[in-house]
Amino acid sequence: MKSVAVIGASRSRHKFGNKAVRAFEHQGYRVIPIHPTASEVEGHRAYRSVLDVPGEIDIATVYVPANVGLTVMEDLAKKCVPEVWLNPGADDDEVVERARGLGLKIIQACSIISIGESPSRY
Repeated sequence: MKSVAVIGASRSRHKFGNKAVRAFEHQGYRVIPIHPTASEVEGHRAYRSVLDVPGEIDIATVYVPANVGLTVMEDLAKKCVPEVWLNPGADDDEVVERARGLGLKIIQACSIISIGESPSRY
């Protein structure tokens, strides 16, 4: 089972960071919410950072603003996450540049749609 870290996971069901948690779970992924203060999101244990997650992470999908995303890119590089999705709103030019400079494989698109789901369903 592939694991996905949802960076910017939200407890608010109308936010994309929450919709992603539910969509990836529906598709059978092991979902790892990343949230600075929550202990769980949609029944999944949440972590403050990808660096706190034990073991490997297959995919990261990012739903945070640029000022947070810059630091997140550093953490993803340290964790050696092989695939990083920068969703609309998280794909600021400076974040993209930082990610590329760190050697991260980035995809700029909606990860929910990429797995065959519709954000409006959630």
